[in-house]
Amino acid sequence: MDEDFRKAALDYHRFPRPGKVAVEPTKRMATQRDLALAYSPGVAAACEAIVADPDQSYELTSRGNVVAVISNGTAVLGLGAIGALAGKPVMEGKAVLFKKFAGIDSIDLEIEERDVDKLVDAIAVLEPSFGAINLEDIKAPECFEVERRLRERMRIPVFHDDQHGTAIIVAAAVRNGLLLQGKELSEVKVVNTGGGAAALACLDLLVAMGLKRENVTVCDIKGVVYEGRTEMMDPYKARYAQPTNARTLEEVLEGADVFLGLSAPRVLKPEWLGKLAPRPLVLALANPEPEILPEAVRAARPDAIVATGRSDYPNQVNNVLCFPFIFRGALDVRATTINEAMKVATVEAIAGLARVEASEVVATAYGGQAPVFGPDYIIPKPFDPRLILEIAPAVAKAAMDSGAARHPIKDFAAYRRELERQVFRSGYLMRPLFEAGRRNPRRVVYANGEDERVLRAVQTVLDEGIAEPVLIGRRATIEGRAQAMGLRMDFSESVRIFDVDELSAERRQSLIGEYQRRVVRRGVTPEAAVRRFHTRPAVVGATLLEVGEADACICGGTADWMRTWNYAYDVIGKDPGVSRAYALSALILQEGTLFFADTHLNVDPTAEQIAEMTVLAAEAVRGFGLVPKAALLSHSAFGASHAPSARKMREALRLIRARAPELEVDGEMHADQALIAALRERAVGVSPLTGTANLLIMPNLDSANISFNLLKASSDGLQVGPLLLGMRKPIHVLVPSVTARGIVNVTAAAVAEANEILSGA
Repeated sequence: MDEDFRKAALDYHRFPRPGKVAVEPTKRMATQRDLALAYSPGVAAACEAIVADPDQSYELTSRGNVVAVISNGTAVLGLGAIGALAGKPVMEGKAVLFKKFAGIDSIDLEIEERDVDKLVDAIAVLEPSFGAINLEDIKAPECFEVERRLRERMRIPVFHDDQHGTAIIVAAAVRNGLLLQGKELSEVKVVNTGGGAAALACLDLLVAMGLKRENVTVCDIKGVVYEGRTEMMDPYKARYAQPTNARTLEEVLEGADVFLGLSAPRVLKPEWLGKLAPRPLVLALANPEPEILPEAVRAARPDAIVATGRSDYPNQVNNVLCFPFIFRGALDVRATTINEAMKVATVEAIAGLARVEASEVVATAYGGQAPVFGPDYIIPKPFDPRLILEIAPAVAKAAMDSGAARHPIKDFAAYRRELERQVFRSGYLMRPLFEAGRRNPRRVVYANGEDERVLRAVQTVLDEGIAEPVLIGRRATIEGRAQAMGLRMDFSESVRIFDVDELSAERRQSLIGEYQRRVVRRGVTPEAAVRRFHTRPAVVGATLLEVGEADACICGGTADWMRTWNYAYDVIGKDPGVSRAYALSALILQEGTLFFADTHLNVDPTAEQIAEMTVLAAEAVRGFGLVPKAALLSHSAFGASHAPSARKMREALRLIRARAPELEVDGEMHADQALIAALRERAVGVSPLTGTANLLIMPNLDSANISFNLLKASSDGLQVGPLLLGMRKPIHVLVPSVTARGIVNVTAAAVAEANEILSGA
């Protein structure tokens, strides 16, 4: 690495605090009673329960979601035997990956011990502390023996990721690569260079999946592994010794269908590539420099499919594709081991996922290009958020079927919904709306149908079955982008394209006339109306909604929010039963979901408008399957100030209680009193608002917008909305920063709103 990158890496590890991991409490300790419950004397109850039933350790402690990452530093990345202490940054990084990708807490343990007996003893006695053990960066052949002995002694999963993680990703790549090349695993010839822990684990797994052992030739630093060889041999490598007179890599390459390199840079020479069989797979996985560079393979063998261990080339074999999700599935069924059936299930899940279109998160993480299954995309990308949804259930089911599970999952549909909270934190919140949409999908028009985020969202909408999409835009552009992105939508059946240029003169004039009738008294000349209809997609979308060609409309996302809102409002207008329209935004946090109003529209609402807004917002919160708990926020707490804004919130409370006496609401109050019941009780005693408020009503636009965005930025919260309240028909305006998943969420809300209106509720 160059010096600039080295300095950046050191700064990354050093600032703003040293290291990459920390321990955070999961329980609030705000009072003396909290402390008594957490420690003495309350903790004794938990201890006694575990004495009576050791399995209660999974219910009363964090053990069931904690993995130990353990290394002795004898084979660290490409650095070798640098020792346990120097390997700690790598182990911390592994712990971060567990948390990031699978929500698993992890503790890294660096053990300075190279004696196998002592190392095994040191790890085995840790069993009561963890739900599973991830062995890392232990050199071969000792790693085989360490893992074998620990698996015999421990009743929790022990998994050496350097072996099995690599093997699983390689097997998935081979599975899909051979599919594309038209070959069967049972028939191919494989040549491996390396002969180490990862290489042998790859071969063992491929053999378990159908590769014939006699079709495998292994080479290491001493050449071909042949029958009778004694130098640098061990029992694990000897399983692949072949009866052959060949002694060099070049000699055994003739007719090889798969080259599997886990060795050293430049060991595969470009001039040897012609010896490989037609349509070969070349997996050159040495890091940081592979056995041969992909460009050299393509130049000599354009019929080859190439994979490496590097992120700057296609088909990166990266263990993060599987290990967090294998552990997730194993922990969730309290597996006693990770066996061959669980590993094979992971292979099939990964290989299958690569054969469907990639998600928006993948495209964003990798330069905005969504990969499509083919020679340059035979395995998913590490940031594909669907990995956990496919792998964890597959592992859990395989553990159950093979007898390794001690706590079987009874409802896999419910389990997948829980996993969705790891993928899309909005999953749990949005579930009721998705279920309602699937029961009765509605026609939703998307004003910016050419936007790639919209196209990805529409594919998800189709997969979820929650709406019938109508895309506004140029047909050729929409179809071309969808094809380039590898999307599966059918524009002749499931998706309708509304291209203004394809309209007949009569049809175009009819729609423009409808728009003119809506805006003629709003300062829009006939000429301006025609111009807007041809240049402002929001105008077209709102008009289609108005004339009944759609049940809901989603617009915005690319232009100024307020300008797009005005285009929408000019056509649709507010519900005649309300005085104004309002904007409700949700923020999904680790602790739960908070709703904010009004974040976008009303600069300084009156007490009457705040009351109206609160009632509308509470009804929207109920639509998410939540009980609304509203807090009217202010600088004042329960009458402490007589400033105009404080008096306004007090008057709003009186009006709300008259209009919606069943609603849990109180105010005016400080924001911390809304979120912490103990502070609220201290200030006012008994309050009709119980627990933590989830609907925060602000006195003005500044406070709502600033608090929402500040909390979103500081907490890495996930935004849903804004959702427009009080409109005559379901129409919503997207913010420019919206993601494809955000568009899906707004779609679900719009469909639920349309169903309510159309059902006459």
